[in-house]
Amino acid sequence: MKYRKLGNSGLSVSNLILGTMGFGTETPDEEAFTILDAFLDAGGNMIDTADVYGGGASEELLGRWRASRPDTTSRLVIATKARFGTGPDVNDAGTSRPHLHRALNTSLRRLGVEAVDLYQMHGWDPLTPVEETLSFLDAAARAGKIHYVGLSNFTGWQLQLVVSTARAMGLQVPITLQQQYSLVCREIEYEVIPAALHNGIGLLPWSPLAGGFLSGKYTRESVLKKNGTRYGDGNPMFQYIGAKIAGAERNWATVDAVRKTAKRIGATPSQVALSWVTNRPAVSATIIGARTIQQLQDNLTAAELNLDAEATLQLDNVSAPTPDEYPYGRFGALQRERYIHSSEQALREL
Repeated sequence: MKYRKLGNSGLSVSNLILGTMGFGTETPDEEAFTILDAFLDAGGNMIDTADVYGGGASEELLGRWRASRPDTTSRLVIATKARFGTGPDVNDAGTSRPHLHRALNTSLRRLGVEAVDLYQMHGWDPLTPVEETLSFLDAAARAGKIHYVGLSNFTGWQLQLVVSTARAMGLQVPITLQQQYSLVCREIEYEVIPAALHNGIGLLPWSPLAGGFLSGKYTRESVLKKNGTRYGDGNPMFQYIGAKIAGAERNWATVDAVRKTAKRIGATPSQVALSWVTNRPAVSATIIGARTIQQLQDNLTAAELNLDAEATLQLDNVSAPTPDEYPYGRFGALQRERYIHSSEQALREL
């Protein structure tokens, strides 16, 4: 395992993070404990969860696991999230002060910790002023309940607004952004990644294998099963993502390139895809999921894998987003470029 700084902080984390969305529901205690132990044994030190994963079951399982292994988990970096609905009341969602107060205290109790290392806003809340959210998070940090603030599923302008507001008010500035990112989902490179790089925000990609699409196990013929169960192993979110991904020929060409690279370098397609995203600009660590110990062991190899220049260039080119329309197409891009020598500008516009 390799280690990197978590965003602009002084905290060092493993370059792979273990995601636990299905723990406590799809993956029972015994199997989940085995996976968690193996992740720690391999040098991993950061675990990601959320208060809505399994209605709190994921956090509760992690709490039981930590309690049974206090000597080995005391320095573990725990990340959780809040924003989405946790109850029937109108105020049981969002990033308002009352909801975050209840959500944070509940997460601390479930996890059995005094402080969450990285407390992430799971999504943008259009109904709550960012000043209110940031004030609560700053107060929670000062009270010793959280160590760092993170964001998730934000657009570029939302990220910049939160960071700029926090700096202007002298409050805790977010250090990370958890975002969907993979070889077949690169559109965040238009606005989100430039904003993250500009602000020193560490990117934590989720779904780096695109719900298993980049593992190489799917073909054009098998991606939609005859019984009507769409791609994505039954998870509604990944079913939606999978349907979008499987409909683009560029994505199938990307999978073919991943398979060829894997065969050439003696790796698996999953390891190639994980290595590519983990070593992209702004990425601090990539979130991997595993329902079995075999899946975990295969994915962990990617932590040490560095693709050569040939493989990186080929994958960059075949998977590159190709926008045609303004402002991301060629015409729009020209409006944002500037050259010292006018001849360079003229050649670019040809």
